[in-house]
Amino acid sequence: MGYNGQAYSPAGEKGRFVLPPAFRKAVKESSGGNRTLCLTVHDRFDCLVGFGLSHADKFEAQLDREEDRAIRLGIAEFDRDVRAAQLYGFEQLPFDESGRFVMPEHLRGLGKIADGLYFHAAGDRFFVWAPGELRKMGPEWKGAQAACETLMAAAKKGSAA
Repeated sequence: MGYNGQAYSPAGEKGRFVLPPAFRKAVKESSGGNRTLCLTVHDRFDCLVGFGLSHADKFEAQLDREEDRAIRLGIAEFDRDVRAAQLYGFEQLPFDESGRFVMPEHLRGLGKIADGLYFHAAGDRFFVWAPGELRKMGPEWKGAQAACETLMAAAKKGSAA
């Protein structure tokens, strides 16, 4: 199971956002048929990371790999407890049949989210960007930046119709 594609969701009433249909289906399948979106802050980028509940099943193996790599490379700063807290510190957010969910304030702040969300698939998870933060990224993100701008313009045009 994986995520692919991009989507944009403008902010709705009462701080609600909409999980786009393609992502919604994959999250629901990954969450055992439950409408549960998992969100956490990215450990390096100013964005959020989304996934379904089954993604957490991979965290112990990921911790083992990261710890083995740190030992092999002599990286003394690696702290398994800190990294585990980062991985397992995700929020479980319910969403309705239409994909609407409420973004907790602390995640909105950490993701610097205001007027909308740009969703960008990354295989077994997806990035959730505030468009302004994505614009600040380097040229390696130019495809995502272009998709985000196009989707935002389409959403704005659709709301003006």
